Amino acid sequence: MHNRLFAGIAATALLAACATQPSLNQNEQVMKYPETKKGNVSYTHFGTTVQDPYRWLEDDRSADTKAWVAAQNQVTFNYLNQIPFRQQLKDQLTKLWNYERFSAPFVEGDYTYFYKNDGLQQHSVLYRIDKNGKEEVFLDPNKFSKDGTTSLAGVSFTKDGSRAAYSISEGGSDWRKVIIIDTKNKRQIADTLIDVKFSGISWKGNDGFYYSSYDKPVDGSELSGMTDMHKLYYHKLGTPQSTDQLVFGGPQLKRRYIMGYTTEDERFLVVSAANTTTGNELYIKDLNDPNSQFITLVNNFETSTSIVDNVGEKLFIITNHNAPNNKLVSARFDDNNRNNWQVVIPETENVLNISTGGNFLFARYMKDVMSNVKQYNHEGKLIREISLPDLGSAGGFSGKRDQKEIYYSFTNYVTPSSIFKYDVLSGASSLHRKPNIDFDTDAFESKQVFYTSKDGTKVPMLITYKKGLKLDGKNPTMLYGYGGFNVSLTPSFSVGNAIWMNNGGVYAVANLRGGGEYGKKWHDGGRQMQKLNVFDDFIAAAEFLQREGYTSPEYTAISGGSNGGLLVAAAQTRRPDLFKVALPAVGVLDMLRYHTFTAGAGWAYDYGTAEDSREMFNYLKAYSPVHNVRAGVCYPSTLVTTGDHDDRVVPAHSYKFAAELQKHQTCNQPTLIRIETKAGHGAGKPTELIIEEIADKWAFSLYEMGIRQLK
Repeated sequence: MHNRLFAGIAATALLAACATQPSLNQNEQVMKYPETKKGNVSYTHFGTTVQDPYRWLEDDRSADTKAWVAAQNQVTFNYLNQIPFRQQLKDQLTKLWNYERFSAPFVEGDYTYFYKNDGLQQHSVLYRIDKNGKEEVFLDPNKFSKDGTTSLAGVSFTKDGSRAAYSISEGGSDWRKVIIIDTKNKRQIADTLIDVKFSGISWKGNDGFYYSSYDKPVDGSELSGMTDMHKLYYHKLGTPQSTDQLVFGGPQLKRRYIMGYTTEDERFLVVSAANTTTGNELYIKDLNDPNSQFITLVNNFETSTSIVDNVGEKLFIITNHNAPNNKLVSARFDDNNRNNWQVVIPETENVLNISTGGNFLFARYMKDVMSNVKQYNHEGKLIREISLPDLGSAGGFSGKRDQKEIYYSFTNYVTPSSIFKYDVLSGASSLHRKPNIDFDTDAFESKQVFYTSKDGTKVPMLITYKKGLKLDGKNPTMLYGYGGFNVSLTPSFSVGNAIWMNNGGVYAVANLRGGGEYGKKWHDGGRQMQKLNVFDDFIAAAEFLQREGYTSPEYTAISGGSNGGLLVAAAQTRRPDLFKVALPAVGVLDMLRYHTFTAGAGWAYDYGTAEDSREMFNYLKAYSPVHNVRAGVCYPSTLVTTGDHDDRVVPAHSYKFAAELQKHQTCNQPTLIRIETKAGHGAGKPTELIIEEIADKWAFSLYEMGIRQLK
């Protein structure tokens, strides 16, 4: 596998020659890294000049950048290769990973479909069962490419199940191809669509479907070029993609994100349009009337609103309009006066999400990050509260309107995900599939605590570990967080975390502000000029774990990806004394330029941009990880991870941060960067690469904590 990572090293011998064979002797002098040249680039905001010496690393197409990547990987893997138990961890992960995993079944036409992974398959396979019980493979992504870097990114069926369109991602890219097949014989029946991005696929009858995309950048890099004008198209089968009808968006109605979908009865086309990741306009069109125009249901971006179901002309709409924790309302499709909307399920103190199945509504509440599910009819009458197996996360509770049985999954940090069948009329649940995994759930415990952040806010955290843990401050502890974009971290089982805990580690997840655990107020409490609250919450979580004896600074590692990568990097630059190891993954790390790449400007609701105001610029600059690495500081041992094909959070963020750390690190704690080739932001990564990356992170973390032998 590492041959892929080191491809091109021979062609870049000049730069690679600067790479040393780093020693693991912690008493030697400061490590040496590949030389990273400094350019003379700067820019000015509000009278302040900002130096950007590593701007050249933003050019993913240049030979110099590729040479730098190869040289950095050589140093990183030379270091990792010398850790004595690295292969042992990989073997442990591989062994535990090797168990059958299933998704919840779903019905399409005459078949019931489900995903299954035999254990170590690079990607899960889509199977189907006919009405006679005959099982067969429907789509096998493991055959899409020899090296497993092409993945199945989604599949959508016609209402009668006779046709399907599925999308594939190559090398982890967000740019997708769409392939249309006849489900009976699984043969392709139309041309492949290309350059589809951030899109669902929603059929209109059997003749065509709606999808979304951007125009690919004409000049510059496809990886980092701006994509800020989304368009909704209709593709009619048998016609060239170049003739697809523009349905919504374009220069006359420029929006950064546009999603279109048809209701289950195909009566309506619903369009959600937005310029940021929070808040959306909402439009609807009556497809029964060929002359109908779009009706505007929501004409601003101040709320988040979506249609979850309809009964004839009555729509069922979930919204946070005057309801920060969400409520469900109903309205006629042509009534855009929100004063006329009727409450079906009112707002409560817990965040509400809605799914539908069997002609019922399922209210999925989040109560202190745990699932609580209630079943309602369309008049808003409570049918029952659904009894779940334990405290944890329940997903699913969705299906077609005529289904009498639907499925849901249940998991938590010590319980591998199981699938349950649910009878919508009787309310009876029965176990459908339970994984046969060599993991003793009873040997572990997971408890929730509420700690106090810097400003007095109570923040929940789940701490999981082997029973009998000694609170002596010497337990290797992995603290994970995200804290942004209304994302909620709910309990779920992970083989990687299980191996960490099996080796005596503590795994802690802090539910920071900026997330969605407590609705819009919790989200707003950690964005833009409140973003420092997120870092304070994370730092307070580490201080709590250390104060209570779970761990100490010498045994504390912090981990997070994407916005969580920002979290980790900001925490380690603000409080380098508090952590031994930092693992920022695919992070947003240059906060002054993030909005200039791909669809990054759409993240402004959470971050603001350096161009908004002097105050916003100064606020971002004060915590931007790339701009806050200081000389004379001993930073935690750091393993930055990214993918060279990441076209969401471009790898230049990680490149620049690693270069700054390597330049300024004062002590001999290593600051390395691990760059996966032919990989993107993380989705669709093959099993082999996932296992190798986790093994490297865990090995690096434990070794830097002074551990030389696994328990």
